[in-house]
Amino acid sequence: MKRISIKRKFAHLSVLLIVLTAYQADAQHEAFEFEFGGENTWENMISGKSGEESTIKWINVNTVKEGWTVGEDGVLVNLGHPIGVVRSEKQYENFILHVEWRHMEAGGNSGIFAWSGADPKGKSPLPDGVEIQMLELDWVNINAKDGVQQPIAYVHGEVWGVGGVVTLPDNPRGERSKSLENRAKGKGEWNTYDVVCVDGVIKLSVNGKFVNGISKSTQKKGYLCLESEGAEIHFRNLKVIELPPGVTSAEQIAPFLSN
Repeated sequence: MKRISIKRKFAHLSVLLIVLTAYQADAQHEAFEFEFGGENTWENMISGKSGEESTIKWINVNTVKEGWTVGEDGVLVNLGHPIGVVRSEKQYENFILHVEWRHMEAGGNSGIFAWSGADPKGKSPLPDGVEIQMLELDWVNINAKDGVQQPIAYVHGEVWGVGGVVTLPDNPRGERSKSLENRAKGKGEWNTYDVVCVDGVIKLSVNGKFVNGISKSTQKKGYLCLESEGAEIHFRNLKVIELPPGVTSAEQIAPFLSN
C-alpha cells in the first residue's frame, strides 16, 4: 500500500509540474505591453522642439507580465525570469540611445539588443541583433571554470552580433568587441550607457567615456529589445533620439512584426 501511495504522489507531482510548465509556456506568449522611456527626433532637438517627446511602447515577445513593472519614480524593474525579451513597438535605424541601469544581484546578467528582428528562433529564448551587454561585476567570479576567473572583458559593455547578425569588432575578443577600459559599477549602483548607432556602426560610452564599438553590421534597422536573463535589473531614463536615415537595403532591415 505504501508503494502505491508513493507512486500516486509522484504521479500527482508529475501532473502538477506539467500543468505549471504549460501555464508558464502560455504566459510567455501572453499579449501585454507597457510604456517606458521617451523618443524624439534630431530635427526636433535642434529646432527647439525637444518638448515634443513621445513615450516608447514595449511589447512582450516571450516573457511574463509580472516580470516588468514601471514604478511611480519612472524606474522599470525586471525580475529576470523567464529568460526572454520585450521589444519596442517600432523599428529604429540611426539613433542615439541613453539608458541607465543597475543590477540588484551579484553576477546579474542582462542587456539591450539593437537592430533586432525580435523573433527568437529554435531553442534560443533570445533574438538576433547586436547585443550590448550588461553584466554585474561579480559575474566573472561566480562563473569561474575550474577555478579560473572568466575574462573581465565580459562585464564592461561587450558588443557583438548575435543570431546570425555579423559585426566587425573594434576591439576583438573573438567575434565580440570588448571595452578598452573597465568602467562599469557593481551591484546596486547606477551605470550609464550612451549608444550611437549609425549605418551599421555602434559606439558605446560607459559612464561618460566611449570605450567600445562595432562596425559593418549586416543588419542595421530593427527593433530595440530589453533583455530578461535570470537576475533582477532596473532601468531608468531611457531616451532614444532618432537621426536621419541612411542608405539601407531591404536585406539589411529586420522583418516587420505586427503589433
